[in-house]
Amino acid sequence: MAAAQEVRERRDQVRRPTYTKPELLATRPRELWSWDSTKLKGPTKWTYYYLYVILDVFSRYVVGWTISERETAELAEAFIAETCAKEGIAPDQLTLPADRGSAMTSKSVAQLLADLGVTKTHSRPHVSNDNPYSEAQFKTLKYRPGFPNQFGSLVDARAWARPFFQWYNHEHHHNGIGLLTPATVHCGQAAETIAARHQVLVAAYQAHPERFVRGTPRPPTLPTVVWINPPRAPQPAVEQLSLLRDQPLVSTAASSQPIVLKFRTELSQTA
Repeated sequence: MAAAQEVRERRDQVRRPTYTKPELLATRPRELWSWDSTKLKGPTKWTYYYLYVILDVFSRYVVGWTISERETAELAEAFIAETCAKEGIAPDQLTLPADRGSAMTSKSVAQLLADLGVTKTHSRPHVSNDNPYSEAQFKTLKYRPGFPNQFGSLVDARAWARPFFQWYNHEHHHNGIGLLTPATVHCGQAAETIAARHQVLVAAYQAHPERFVRGTPRPPTLPTVVWINPPRAPQPAVEQLSLLRDQPLVSTAASSQPIVLKFRTELSQTA
């Protein structure tokens, strides 16, 4: 009966699959993108518009966005194809992680990514750490001063989003990329901009060195690698504990030296 799998728990129990944590690395633009969708409130209750955003993880540049009245696989397929063509993505160049929404996991989107030579990955259910850059970008959008509580129409939502993404790409100095704008990093102008900043800081230091108590100031640097879920380095303390645990225990009874107990005289006297 056991070989035929007829012996089991009689009560039905949920058996959830095991999802692998994605560990993705980007060292230059157009190597790793992140895409997601979020809801925007419409003019009436239970009315929403869906905002799709594709973000370059290394440069934080929004390479594509669109707003629609519904979330469909056909729209996602056309959106990804248009963005890849605009950015000139070659086969086996790009990795595109996403969550497990219906549009992201559809067969049409999977077939499109296979035809384009784009590697696709999916985040684990209910784990926001697997798609942190899209989540952070949506927070910047919704906490932006002037973000409306609701939009009057689809045209209204698109009219608001257009100047926002223009500001985000070309004017917003991002803390995660050395206070550079995403467009500066995405277009390969980061080294030139950092060198110009360094010259300005050196000139300011030479003119007024008393203002800089820590010496010559330096501009923030651009990270050379960007991770989604970086691998954890082994902890030496844990390794030492495992080595001690594997060592055999030495019994005191096996020792040839006698055990001598010493007592203080004042404690052994009775009153």
